[in-house]
Amino acid sequence: MEIEVKQRTSINIVWLKRDFRTQDHAPLQAAEAAGLPYLILTFFEPSLLAYPDASLRHQQFVFHSLHDLRERLQAFGLPVDCCYGEAVDIFRYFGETFDLQTVFSHQESGIRLTWERDQAVRECLDALGVEWCEFQRDGIVRGIRDRKGWDASWTAAIESPMIRNEYREHVPLEWEYPFPLAPDYIRQLDDYPTAFQPPGEGNAWRYLRSFTEKRGFRYHRFLSKPLDSRRTCARVSPYLAWGNLSVRQTYHWVHRHPNYRKFQLAFSSFLTRLHWHCHFIQKFEVECEYETHCINRGYELLEHEPRPDFVEAWKAGKTGVPLVDACMRCVAATGWINFRMRAMVVSFFAHNLDQDWRSGVYHLARQFLDYEPGIHYPQFQMQSGTTGTNTVRMYNPVKQSLDHDPEGTFIKTWIPELERLPLQYLHEPWKMTSLEQALFDFVLGRDYPAPLVDLVESAQKARKKIWGHRSNELVIAERKRILKTHVRKKR
Repeated sequence: MEIEVKQRTSINIVWLKRDFRTQDHAPLQAAEAAGLPYLILTFFEPSLLAYPDASLRHQQFVFHSLHDLRERLQAFGLPVDCCYGEAVDIFRYFGETFDLQTVFSHQESGIRLTWERDQAVRECLDALGVEWCEFQRDGIVRGIRDRKGWDASWTAAIESPMIRNEYREHVPLEWEYPFPLAPDYIRQLDDYPTAFQPPGEGNAWRYLRSFTEKRGFRYHRFLSKPLDSRRTCARVSPYLAWGNLSVRQTYHWVHRHPNYRKFQLAFSSFLTRLHWHCHFIQKFEVECEYETHCINRGYELLEHEPRPDFVEAWKAGKTGVPLVDACMRCVAATGWINFRMRAMVVSFFAHNLDQDWRSGVYHLARQFLDYEPGIHYPQFQMQSGTTGTNTVRMYNPVKQSLDHDPEGTFIKTWIPELERLPLQYLHEPWKMTSLEQALFDFVLGRDYPAPLVDLVESAQKARKKIWGHRSNELVIAERKRILKTHVRKKR
């Protein structure tokens, strides 16, 4: 008696990580060229969802980006889906259910947990006899030991022609769905806050076009303003972080735009920061330990007095320093503040409050809608003064407030309890006398917190501490190692 053996369908998979778009997409191009039916999948992995950097707002952004992608590709019969489960389990299922030939994806410059996950996936796919074809992302080079030649290779990658993805009509694959998202979780993902930037490829291009057509003309002038920057900055960072846009698409669009010559100062300033964006991701690609260890190991010896009450007040925007609190409340509500304000709140946390950077780094990772590990951890440490190579920048929150929010509009937007104060005290409410507080029906400590620390005294103490530690022998040795690894030599 002959037993009929059911032939398994040959398929490929495109695994989406931080690349939710239809164009300038090498894995999708390769899947089309391969000729086999293929699935387009992203995974909501329990191990990653439980990690300290995970945030519902990130998951919501991915979920809605996937919806946008599905709508764009449904005309071609391409399945676009998300699975709940660990990557290894999902790939093992597809490898055993189908004749899985190849997995296509971009490389991911993520945290160590994603690196270890990828190593496990590699072992799983090898055991199944499945090829995994990974593509470079945004000019980031895997496996390099130093920066020799990196700038030239990055420029070549970013200035190279974009991929023009074309899609043929597909016959939808029939497959059971063994990794569904729970209905309650789907409802959470679907409930996207209107205060956040809208996800998806279409919205990414809407923001980029409005930047080059009008909003970005004064980009360089208002870059540091907490309120004006919300309008004049490109605001494409979430779309770059989650891959609704590639860096190459963004570079080409801005550099070749008809307005480039007319507003070259503004646009070239933006492109310079686009390069910095990749510079920091490349740094993290080489040493992802920046997430958990001081860039300069010598700063592991620097002692801090743990103050959980300080940390919680900082997170809640209740430190008693108006600009710091306004920024912390703003980023919690909207997912975005500009670069200078990010640097200022980290500087205040690490220097004025004298807290170990690790006590705050995951909180802001969860708040930033544009959370990009390769930028977040090196930048957080740079502002905390733990590199041993960069100039230690200690931002005076009062000076920043007077310089960049002189009328207090941003502060009053996010700290309504200060609205009735005269402008002269809005930036420093602790300077009000008891008589003045009574006059304005305002009591420091009741209506708004007294500052956790004296800004002048805490800054002086921090300068003495951090600068004094730069002469430590391990700090000096580490500085040499860091410069050799990450700094590009100038002619």
